[in-house]
Amino acid sequence: MRILITGGAGFLGSHLCDFMLKEGHEVVAMDNLLTGRAENIAHLIGQEGFTFLNYDITNFVHVPGPLDYILNFASPASPKDYLVHSIHTMKVGAFGTYRCLGLARVKNAKFFLASTSESYGDPQVHPQPEKYWGNVNPIGVRGVYDEAKRFAEAMTMAYHREVGIDTRIIRIFNTYGPRMRMDDGRAIPTFVDQALNDEEITIFGDGKQTRSICYVDDLVQGIYALMQSDYHEPVNIGNPSEMSMIELAEKIIQISESKSQFKYLPPMKDDPKVRRPDITKAKELLGWEPEVDPDLGLRRTIEWFRAAKEKSQ
Repeated sequence: MRILITGGAGFLGSHLCDFMLKEGHEVVAMDNLLTGRAENIAHLIGQEGFTFLNYDITNFVHVPGPLDYILNFASPASPKDYLVHSIHTMKVGAFGTYRCLGLARVKNAKFFLASTSESYGDPQVHPQPEKYWGNVNPIGVRGVYDEAKRFAEAMTMAYHREVGIDTRIIRIFNTYGPRMRMDDGRAIPTFVDQALNDEEITIFGDGKQTRSICYVDDLVQGIYALMQSDYHEPVNIGNPSEMSMIELAEKIIQISESKSQFKYLPPMKDDPKVRRPDITKAKELLGWEPEVDPDLGLRRTIEWFRAAKEKSQ
């Protein structure tokens, strides 16, 4: 296949570029490098079958030649990023999705939307199944990301129902691994950076809020399985292994052999109290479930961050 991956220089997008090339597909990566990084795909530049386009998909999107699949992964994805780039986050979720769906229609390509567990907001149902409609504050500080993704899902389903575009929607739960930005504000890179420097680990609130963390290789396998299915409604992909922020920080301190202690800060606005995917649908429809144990995934991630830190010094 010839595949367009928007957000292709981001954390997830760059891993998808690697995977699709290894599977023998031709890849066109598109990214405006607002939060993506050129170094994530530097090893692919010049490789046969890979093209990079520096472009913002909130504008009219055109890609020369045929396309078989469009994977729309373009968006700021961490609270730190989408609070700074709040308007652009809304635009890329709305206009960007619209532009890419239009391109899919012109190219007769399949369309894959990267949505998020944040569409469930601060959930009142636990774990979260796809049928749960969510509990989102539309005008809260996190609403720019939550509602952009919810709108993108609605737009995708509208194009599927009205004009027959062959669509897929994934709701991605917390994912981690190599190539995350150390300064992106999410818990794992922040905790790892602090632990490697033996600095205080910053815990917001009481630290009892939970997340379920999925290693990036598992997520990519789930994405590929969903691509090959014929299911059009949202599917949760994530690891049901749930832990509190305190437990996560303790694991990182232990694995990194850090001397860090905790520092408690006021809770973040609209921070979800729990997050855990119900992956029954992924198991039944796709035959997918995560394989990488969190301890192993965190060890790999910490080793990558340690090497990246040493390289930069």
